[in-house]
Amino acid sequence: MTQNLATNSATRAVPDDRKGRFVTLTFERDVAAPLAVLWEAWTAPAARAIWAAPSPSVTVEFLEADTRVGGREISLCKAEGQPDIRCECGWLVLQPALCSVSYEVVSCEGVTQSAALVTADLSGTHERSRLVVTVQLSSLAQDMEAGYRAGFGAGLDNLAGAAERTMVLQRVIQAPRSIVWGAWMNPETLPQWWGPEGFSCRTKRIDLRAGGEWVFDMIASDGTVFPNHHLYNEVRPEERIGYTLHWGENGPKHADAWASFEDQDGATKVTLGMVFSTAAEFQEAKGFGAVELGLQTLGKLERFVASR
Repeated sequence: MTQNLATNSATRAVPDDRKGRFVTLTFERDVAAPLAVLWEAWTAPAARAIWAAPSPSVTVEFLEADTRVGGREISLCKAEGQPDIRCECGWLVLQPALCSVSYEVVSCEGVTQSAALVTADLSGTHERSRLVVTVQLSSLAQDMEAGYRAGFGAGLDNLAGAAERTMVLQRVIQAPRSIVWGAWMNPETLPQWWGPEGFSCRTKRIDLRAGGEWVFDMIASDGTVFPNHHLYNEVRPEERIGYTLHWGENGPKHADAWASFEDQDGATKVTLGMVFSTAAEFQEAKGFGAVELGLQTLGKLERFVASR
C-alpha cells in the first residue's frame, strides 16, 4: 500500500542498531458488506484505486495494476512538499474470498525504505465480512513501523467504507472469453443488449477505448428517458475495463465501475462491480432494484452471445 509513507518520507542513513526494525503488524476490520464484495474491493484494481489514499491531501497514481498470481501493482504516492513514494506490490497467492499473499517494496528517490510480506485472511457471510491483514515488515532505510501502522490503518478504514457502498454482480456465460469481450467492446453490439429487460439504448457518441466515452439514453418501455454518460479510464483487452458512471452528459458522477472477464472451463465469468460515490446513492440504487436490473443486463448479454 503506497499510502504507508504519505508523511515523513525523507530518506535517512541506515542505522547501526538494527534492533526493532523487523516487526509483525496485525490489522482487523469488520465490514458491513458480503464476503464476495469485500474480496472484490480488496483485489479489483478499480476499487483499490478508490480507497488507496490515506487522506484527501494525498493522491495515489497507479502506473501498473495486474491482480493475478505473478502480477504486480506499481503506484506513486504524492503529497505536496514531499518526494513521491514508489510502492511495488506483487501477488503471490490469490484464493478468492479466502486469502491473498503479496510482497510490498517501498522506495523514495531511489532508496528502498522497506520490504514486507502482506497476508490477508477473509471470512464472512452474504451480509457481513471480516478482514485480517498481517504485515511482516522489514524496515531498511528508516524505521517504518509507525508509518505502516498509520498508512494501513487509514487505508483499511477507507476500504471498509468503500466495500459498504459497493455492488458486485457476476454471471458465468457459456462462451469463450474472446466472444464475450467482443460483444461488450464492439460499438455496434454493446447498445443492442445493454440494459435491463424492457429497456433500449439510444447512442449519441460511443468510443470504447481508454480515454473514450459512451453518451447514451436508456429508454424504458413506457418511454421514460434516462441520460447516461460512461467515461472509460482503462481497457485491458479480454481482461477488464474501468469506467465512471455519470448522470447524463458531463453530469455528476454517481459510481466508479469495472467489468472483468475470466476463463472458466471454456466459459467466461463476468464480474461487474460498482463503487457508488456515497452510501446514500448505494442505498437508493439497492432500493430501486439495481441488483436485479443489473443481473437482467448480464442475462441479456448471455442471450445475445448465444444468438450469435
